[in-house]
Amino acid sequence: MHKILIVLFLFTLLGCAGTPPKNQDDLCEIFYEKGSWYKKARKASKRWGTSIPVMMAFAHQESSFRSNAKPPRKKILWIFPGPRPASAFGFAQATDATWKAYKRSTGRRGADRNDFADAMDFIGWYNDQSQRINNVKKTDAYHLYLAYHEGQGGFKKRSFAKKQWLKDVARKVSGRSDTYGQQLATCEKKLRGGFFRRLFG
Repeated sequence: MHKILIVLFLFTLLGCAGTPPKNQDDLCEIFYEKGSWYKKARKASKRWGTSIPVMMAFAHQESSFRSNAKPPRKKILWIFPGPRPASAFGFAQATDATWKAYKRSTGRRGADRNDFADAMDFIGWYNDQSQRINNVKKTDAYHLYLAYHEGQGGFKKRSFAKKQWLKDVARKVSGRSDTYGQQLATCEKKLRGGFFRRLFG
């Protein structure tokens, strides 16, 4: 009986780590389901100064919280699967080159794009670069996302200016970040209290 309870406890704590959260529209529900994610997101937030709601809104947009997400393949002759348009991979959809730059800059040589903690740290690091290079405030989810999508050089050249679809996506990310922030304000005290506070609080 004790072994069964331990297994159930661990299962709940890990929150089925390999699958995306069921309710992605509610940040509290995401963190309740994924027991370790709040702590990992908070650690990245404290390190880089980007809020948890901003980072989580980015991850939602980029991968829908799928650890092994990749861009869809292009079609050849409208039927056959062709090459992928980019090397983006993981929660944060970081490309090979940008991920290498992140690891080189931070010294985190063992970081993996399909690891949630590493992906949160990457998003925080990238937004820190956006502030340093392009003077984008870390509270400005709209412009942070444009820089994230276009790259620091592209953002500086305003490559997004004629991409209405991208500006619409950035507004969507910004709106989700605001919603996530409002939701987190209602449950963060419980989340900081850990598993048993969530269970009995």
